[in-house]
Amino acid sequence: MQVIAVNNSSLKQDFLNVPKVLYKNDRNWICPLDTEVENVFDPKKNNFFNHGKCTRWILKDEAGKLIGRVAAFINEKKAFQYDQPAGGMGFFESIDDEKAAFLLFDTAKAWLIENGMKAMDGPINFGENDSFWGLLVEGFTPPSFGMNYNFPYYQKFFDAYGFVTEYEQLTNHINLTVPFPERFTKIANWVRNKPGYTFEYFSKTNAEKYINDLMEIYNDGWQDFENFVPIKKETLQESFKSMEPIMDEHLIQFAYFNGEPASFVVLIPDANQMIKGFNGKLGIIEKLKFAYRRWLGVTRMRAIVMGTKPKFQKHGLESVLFIRLGEYVLPKNQYKELELSWVGDFNEQMIAIHKATGATFGKKHLTMRKVF
Repeated sequence: MQVIAVNNSSLKQDFLNVPKVLYKNDRNWICPLDTEVENVFDPKKNNFFNHGKCTRWILKDEAGKLIGRVAAFINEKKAFQYDQPAGGMGFFESIDDEKAAFLLFDTAKAWLIENGMKAMDGPINFGENDSFWGLLVEGFTPPSFGMNYNFPYYQKFFDAYGFVTEYEQLTNHINLTVPFPERFTKIANWVRNKPGYTFEYFSKTNAEKYINDLMEIYNDGWQDFENFVPIKKETLQESFKSMEPIMDEHLIQFAYFNGEPASFVVLIPDANQMIKGFNGKLGIIEKLKFAYRRWLGVTRMRAIVMGTKPKFQKHGLESVLFIRLGEYVLPKNQYKELELSWVGDFNEQMIAIHKATGATFGKKHLTMRKVF
């Protein structure tokens, strides 16, 4: 077997082709757009290069056939927050062969050791955790946009190599054809009428304000979680720019108290239902299909992030935001399902919110660590 560092355009294409070869007969797999993957490895598109670095490899068998790939990266803002400095590995794909899988793991490990790391987390992304993050271990159904999908046999490789679960990532589903629980609706209606509270949805013409509000809420709401790193404005600007082709402003909701940003939720139509069958490409024909499906073929939404400042938690603001979303979405009679993905098993507050909405279990991913 040959491990080859990706260092030219031909090898970049090989890197993109690995999952297309492996999953060609898997009906559940939906190929991510090539540009979405390549943007992760482009210093001009990914601001994580401002405080980190990454590299990647492909794996071929003795006949030159593509049989695997892997990437390794270091986020310097997070790497040294642990007892053992930890880098990351991701974009892992492999045939069902332990020697091939371990060779890829070893390659990522060796590079991380050379760069001063003593552990690696995986499979994760060189970027925010809303995309390309986690090992799927339950719920092998078609993934929503940005969510990792992999073969069930990957788990045995991670376990055998010595990866240990750091936390579970839980994805839950809301059936939009069924009303929200009565108690949930009552709380929402009570809260929305209390003095001082106002609610708004995102506006592209005033994007700067809402991005600042989201950053303020997010950084305040998550600051007490272990190893938290504040989100940067540039990162949010990149995220919103990438969402523009599928964004519906009414699906991004904010709550305020006397003008102070208090809570938010960001939903997007599931782009995977728009790009299915594109094989990673987005040419003229695909763009026409994309536009058609955007308005007529999407039945699922994905909640990619939500947050509330601690002083406003347990005030029922999230209930109001979901009710407002329902009031906008349900009359359209288009969306049938909302995927809440994902919440960490350590986040009891958010898990409680999921349960209050009547959401049911959908998938489970794992974020794992291998200490060298």
